[in-house]
Amino acid sequence: MKYRKLGKTGLKVSEISLGGSSLLEKSLEGSVELINYCHSEGINFLDCWMSDPEVRSNIGTAIKDMREEWIIQGHFGPTWEDEQYVRTREMDKVIPAFEDLMERLQIDYLDIGIIHYVDTLDDFNNIMNGEFIEYVRKQKEDGIIHHIGIGTHTPEIALLATEIEDIEIILFSINPAFDMLATINNMDIYNDIKTYEDKELEGLAPERAELYQICSKKDIPLVVMKAYAGGRLLAKETSPFGIKLSPVQCIEYALSRPAVATVLAGGTDIKQMSEAIAYETADFHKKDYASVLVNAPKNSYDGQCTYCGHCAPCTSHIDIAMVNKLFDLAKHRDEVPPTVKEHYKDMPFNASDCIACGNCEDRCPFNVKIIETMEKAQKLFE
Repeated sequence: MKYRKLGKTGLKVSEISLGGSSLLEKSLEGSVELINYCHSEGINFLDCWMSDPEVRSNIGTAIKDMREEWIIQGHFGPTWEDEQYVRTREMDKVIPAFEDLMERLQIDYLDIGIIHYVDTLDDFNNIMNGEFIEYVRKQKEDGIIHHIGIGTHTPEIALLATEIEDIEIILFSINPAFDMLATINNMDIYNDIKTYEDKELEGLAPERAELYQICSKKDIPLVVMKAYAGGRLLAKETSPFGIKLSPVQCIEYALSRPAVATVLAGGTDIKQMSEAIAYETADFHKKDYASVLVNAPKNSYDGQCTYCGHCAPCTSHIDIAMVNKLFDLAKHRDEVPPTVKEHYKDMPFNASDCIACGNCEDRCPFNVKIIETMEKAQKLFE
């Protein structure tokens, strides 16, 4: 298992992590088995948004003797009413629900406290200008949570969150389908199969590209949810591309986005989690999402670098995908971010080493004008 820096938190998280929804409707024995399996495979990050008391208690029992070996992300806002999950902003419900989470998990602190599921501007403004954020900040002040984050499926909200000084983590939906769909402010639409049948795929949505750039610049890590688009990318019949991707390919796509720290795998049993964990030992061929997408009946990534690595090996030993990524992070800025410039300068070979042989362009599945990009990168960085 490989680990990545979680922004400025000082924490290092496993690239593959456990989404708590995997434990819904599981028995205590099943929950313990799955959590122990993930732990044995090196997973150290667990997200728990679920309000179901039984699920929370099962997690608490499973991690009781190894609390310090887990980085735990819990949520402010989910509650349990009439035997079902309800998202709420009413503080007389938020507070007891959060206290219940801590009690059932049998822990003294959360590594990360996530403001749960904020997808509209009104909701965001109400949270950031009222009792909700005051309560969250008080929990951090008291050491009950160590870091504040926010969960959203909407680029607009995520971009606003990057401007809030004490929000250190963003939980965000990332996969190739969502990246190419226009901004959607309603999760029900994301969950509707017609969304994938009727929407035009028009290339990487600019607001999502901007989010990745800003998060990378500000060192705000993205924790990925919905990497499989709710499972729709795993089947030809439901994929918007008309062709299926594997869990490994979906994970590779998400981990290739700038600022991404970890991907919450959606495995509901050991078999499904093992399919995600297989990413860590997969070769380039198994991780290769680009060849699948470019040969799909429907795709619109033409001319856009997805950092897939097909351009390698470079005659001049340049990490072309990394130069492209750094260039994308800097090209729309008034000034090149110092961190991006340093990353570029630290590369043993960079754009100025390009001899314009064109071998990379022959291999690129998306017809990116790599030589032109190298020229632009050299002017920008050097």
